[in-house]
Amino acid sequence: MTTQAAKTVREVVLENPAGAAILESLGIDYCCGGQLPFEEACKKAGKNPDAVSQQLKSAALNRTAQKPAANWAAQPLAELISHICQMHHAFLRSECPRLLQLADKVVAKHGGNHPELARLRDVFNALAEELNLHLMKEEQILFPYVERLEESSLEHAAAPPSSCFGSVENPIRMMMSEHDNAGEALREMRRLTNDYAVPADACTSYGTLFAGLAALEADLHQHIHLENNILFPRAVELAHGK
Repeated sequence: MTTQAAKTVREVVLENPAGAAILESLGIDYCCGGQLPFEEACKKAGKNPDAVSQQLKSAALNRTAQKPAANWAAQPLAELISHICQMHHAFLRSECPRLLQLADKVVAKHGGNHPELARLRDVFNALAEELNLHLMKEEQILFPYVERLEESSLEHAAAPPSSCFGSVENPIRMMMSEHDNAGEALREMRRLTNDYAVPADACTSYGTLFAGLAALEADLHQHIHLENNILFPRAVELAHGK
């Protein structure tokens, strides 16, 4: 049994941020599935927990020779929120329209021979629409409140700031539910594309679409990890005076 077997995937990634890329490459869910025990998550993905642990150990050792991954668990929440908005929200707002346009082009050219492409486009379009609303709710409602919550804590206020939604757990619960929906959509897209395998008759646009969707999936996994596993738990702790 690995020394990490009793830990959750969330705990493993928080201790070793460089390991997120390893888990991503192995298909181990570390964002929406971050609460699963590490060993269970490995087996669910068809991977040997001991072998995965060795890869994570190597990634941690290699960090000494590279630029360290940011330890967002130790940074102010305002900085983490800024990072999420500037990196991940901006990426989604740039990539979703581009990939939707590309999907329409690929469906028009290859949809006859590959009918699964139309379903792929529909799933991605629904995901993009939900993400657009999701980002606005975070930026306009939840994130500003979390920043006020952090300021209130630093000022040792007697009570957390008031809000229109009651406890901060309420919007967080909604955001996490929407993250689960996004995770389901990503899994369906991967299933439809046979893990983004480009067929022999594919044109350049076809391959570009699949590469772009795979990159968006990886970025969204990291994005959800930062929120589900770091930002949201810390916000709840602040709300309860911890």
